[in-house]
Amino acid sequence: MTPKPTSHESEDEIDAAATAGPEATPLPSGPAEVIAVRRGMFGAQGTGDTSGYGRLIRPVTLPPAATRPYGGYFDAVADGLIAALEDVGTSAEEAIEAVVVFRDELTFHVRRDHLTTVAQRLRDEPDLRFELCLGVSGVHYPQDTGRELHAVYHLLSITHNRRVRLEVCAPDADPHVPSLCAVYPTNDWHERETFDFFGIVFDGHPALTRIAMPDDWQGHPQRKDYPLGGIPVEYKGARIPPPDERRSYN
Repeated sequence: MTPKPTSHESEDEIDAAATAGPEATPLPSGPAEVIAVRRGMFGAQGTGDTSGYGRLIRPVTLPPAATRPYGGYFDAVADGLIAALEDVGTSAEEAIEAVVVFRDELTFHVRRDHLTTVAQRLRDEPDLRFELCLGVSGVHYPQDTGRELHAVYHLLSITHNRRVRLEVCAPDADPHVPSLCAVYPTNDWHERETFDFFGIVFDGHPALTRIAMPDDWQGHPQRKDYPLGGIPVEYKGARIPPPDERRSYN
């Protein structure tokens, strides 16, 4: 219910306050981190870019860590998570690398060894109650040395009508991230899809096999270093073995 304006408030001011997003409070933060510079629309080299945007130059940046106050309900979520982690003997500094507020979204960058603990506390703590994980998305930043692979989880609290994201990184040389299937069982197929397309190995997944590409496919098609064409494809006479005969990726 929108409150009635007082003598010094106009109806327009009341409407603006009622619809302000979580980022209504200004957020002092550092400069964005530039990890690469893309040339052309699709990053093609030489004459391969036929889009007409061959001279486009665009930096690839990562948003900086935010500082308090985060705005809206974001501070309450951060405080609740810190308290919940301390209850199980884990400090926020151990588990969380950074807190980012960008485009009205709150993201906790979590160290992968603590991903399961953070997710479980977000789900089980009464003041948090993020009961639903909407899936996991993979991201590949080839120039982000030592952190090339990112996994992003979108969480929803049905109880409190709040949203938050978890992001965890892994290097190309060790692309392992703990599975969240035990915390959010619906992640089963989402983790398989992210493994299939990005090559992130979710340790502890009950059956981490490909979900879209053939079981013996080489490479992961949504990585930035995957060729845009020229991949030999043979489907005629192909056979997909039953699950118990497929290769194990764990």
